[in-house]
Amino acid sequence: MFGPRRARQAAATLAAGAAVAATALLASPTASAAPQPIVGGTTTTTAAYPFIMQITDASGRQFCGGTLVSATKVVTAAHCMAGGSAGNVRVVGGRTYLNGTDGTVGRVSKIWVDPEYTEATSGHDVAVLTLSTPMPYKPVSYVSSSQTGVYAAGTTARILGWGTTSEYGSPSHQLRTATVPVLSDSSCRTSYGSDFVQSDMVCAGYSSGGVDTCQGDSGGPLLIGGVLAGITSWGEGCAEAGSPGVYTRLTTFSDLVTAQVGS
Repeated sequence: MFGPRRARQAAATLAAGAAVAATALLASPTASAAPQPIVGGTTTTTAAYPFIMQITDASGRQFCGGTLVSATKVVTAAHCMAGGSAGNVRVVGGRTYLNGTDGTVGRVSKIWVDPEYTEATSGHDVAVLTLSTPMPYKPVSYVSSSQTGVYAAGTTARILGWGTTSEYGSPSHQLRTATVPVLSDSSCRTSYGSDFVQSDMVCAGYSSGGVDTCQGDSGGPLLIGGVLAGITSWGEGCAEAGSPGVYTRLTTFSDLVTAQVGS
């Protein structure tokens, strides 16, 4: 299920009545890969980032990340949720370690996936989960549709997740974080050609590689200035030189997210 050098990670296949396939990899038309716990980062805690959520199957296996934007709404990636059933998903807040028992486990009452999301292109890679009961953690703000300048090249962004710490490696049992620079659209296009859809995507990372999101980080946040500005979406391998992480450009979808938050 791999293309020539790249494979897009679909962090989960959520079929009704079936367990989540936590590490499923789905091929893309040009074999683009999803970023995959944070490579080149450092450990941190959910106390420092109370809005970071684990997304798990009903058995508690984490397969994606998410960001709490209101007491009952979690933003994540569409590819984490496409075809999913709310009954098979849990959202866990306040739990720094994957093997912990602390924090709050929330049930999901509704999954909204951008209706224009397509697995083939990874465009419109945004989803919103509605929780059955409020989370007792402080949400984070997200960008508005008018804040397009937030993605200026060279701006420092923060990434978070429990994903693998190396390509095809083992997941991190503790939450990890790192900072990466936002890249220009032209640079991202150089890396990914027509796979890069400027209206939907933004790239972040170092030309030399070494720091990146990786398998299991999908759906987690790209923070700029402490505000949610992107969603971990895809990339070529993990932390490879010349292959930055690709994130959903949240300004494009902010109004859609706001409609869901208010519903």
